[in-house]
Amino acid sequence: MNRFITNSIRFFLDSCLPPIIRDNKYFMYPLFYIWFKGKNIKKIMDFKSRAFSMTKEEMAEFYQNRDSLATDRPTDLNEPSINYILRRFDTDAKTVLDVGCGNGYFINKVKSLGYEAWGCDMMPEIKLKNFHYVKADIENLPFEDKAFDIVTCNHTLEHIVNLDQAISELKRVAKKQLIIVVPCQRYYYYTLDEHIWFFPYQQLLEHIINLEFFTCQKIWGDWVYIGRIKS
Repeated sequence: MNRFITNSIRFFLDSCLPPIIRDNKYFMYPLFYIWFKGKNIKKIMDFKSRAFSMTKEEMAEFYQNRDSLATDRPTDLNEPSINYILRRFDTDAKTVLDVGCGNGYFINKVKSLGYEAWGCDMMPEIKLKNFHYVKADIENLPFEDKAFDIVTCNHTLEHIVNLDQAISELKRVAKKQLIIVVPCQRYYYYTLDEHIWFFPYQQLLEHIINLEFFTCQKIWGDWVYIGRIKS
């Protein structure tokens, strides 16, 4: 299911329904059942209550084994965001790292433009890759300081337990630009996307990343943050 459809569903649920209905377990159960194809529904609905006590291994296993309508699509990014990001790459950049690269949809696009492309995620291996892939933990990236001209992280931070440490690592390995995309979404306990952090306001994201020079735009329901790293 493409990103436009899922954003439309999220907008209806989060903005058009009274919260007492929107976050009702019994109202949401049929939607979870459809979205997750009838598999492990109770475990997934209770994910937020367990996420901060799960080990990294348990978290990796959870994401690797989930099967939903969202995992059937090639990317969580929408095409306007992708085009916006690529047009704003630093003109002198040669190396790009995509942290939380998933199946490699975005970083393969980067590779096709002639950049030295790297991707990392928590899966041991991924299929159909045309770039350098490293299994890595976003909270402890196995790269030297300022190792990549551009570091991107798309639809990943909302899933990370130690958010401050993850952002610190992204900033550490970036030399010129740090680009982050997260959904513009208010908090509800029952969400179809396993998010544990929520960014309803632009200022919240800007404060957490805390770079001096940046732009932040809302594009098709996502915040697209492009920060400049000081030399």
